[in-house]
Amino acid sequence: MKKTLRIATRKSPLALWQAEFVKAQLEAAHPGLEITLLPMSTQGDKILDVPLAKIGGKGLFTKELEERMMAGDADIAVHSLKDVPMSLPEGFELGAILERHAPTDAFVSNLYAQFDDLPQGAVLGTSSLRRKAQLMAVRPDLDVRDLRGNVGTRLGKLDAGEYDAIVLATSGLQRLGLDERIRHEIAPEICLPAVTQGTLGIEYFAKDHATLDLIKVLNHPASHIRAVAERAMNHRLEGGCQVPIGVFAELDATEQNITIRGLVGRLDGSEILRAHIQGRASDAKLLGTQLAEQLLAQGAKAILDEVYASGLTKG
Repeated sequence: MKKTLRIATRKSPLALWQAEFVKAQLEAAHPGLEITLLPMSTQGDKILDVPLAKIGGKGLFTKELEERMMAGDADIAVHSLKDVPMSLPEGFELGAILERHAPTDAFVSNLYAQFDDLPQGAVLGTSSLRRKAQLMAVRPDLDVRDLRGNVGTRLGKLDAGEYDAIVLATSGLQRLGLDERIRHEIAPEICLPAVTQGTLGIEYFAKDHATLDLIKVLNHPASHIRAVAERAMNHRLEGGCQVPIGVFAELDATEQNITIRGLVGRLDGSEILRAHIQGRASDAKLLGTQLAEQLLAQGAKAILDEVYASGLTKG
């Protein structure tokens, strides 16, 4: 078995936390294994003055990490799975999907205790078109503005008074020890999560069996099934991580049955298409695809075509 492992990671505080978390898990599973981190910036980290959906493209947060692996400098890359394109470059695979952390969105404000308390015309910050569409569907009076940067930067803008409230991933705040900034978690019934939100994935070279032997111990079967279902729906819709698509898969207590909820929304929240499906967990991929077909039958393609026609990118 290999004695060393090199992890390519983005160098934002959250990405480094995620890489350190995986490092600790692997060291616990394989005593004596030496692991080093290779932090770097990706295109998504460098371009902060343009909405993510405008620069989009496949691998916005992953391409540079994969190039580092192809150059032989790294063995694996740790990703927030929601940032990983539905189709990986040839030769790459996901070797492990870790146990899912909180999948919800968090309401953060210094002025208001919960989303419902926002006054008419309040300024709400989010980098996500998925959140914008769903929250504007409930509150079309809000002034929703783009919010970029790492978690600390976004909180700083809130604290500077640029926004009345902002919405961030619950898992990101919790991982950084910022639980106290969460005023409340927004229920999936109000804001359905992004594809695999709260889940970490480990990417590796498909032919590198020695590395797979090391990382597969971290694969969490239930989270893996949920991820397969959610990614299958998104793949059929040809959606990237920046478009107004939400999906949430849940297993029952036996972990033998799965329920998947999905939606596609117009950017202004004026129309939200919703669907759900249930079945055997072993059919997760098929069910995810069938859920997408339900949304397409309702008119999802026309909505997504309109989104892309506005200048947003696929992938």
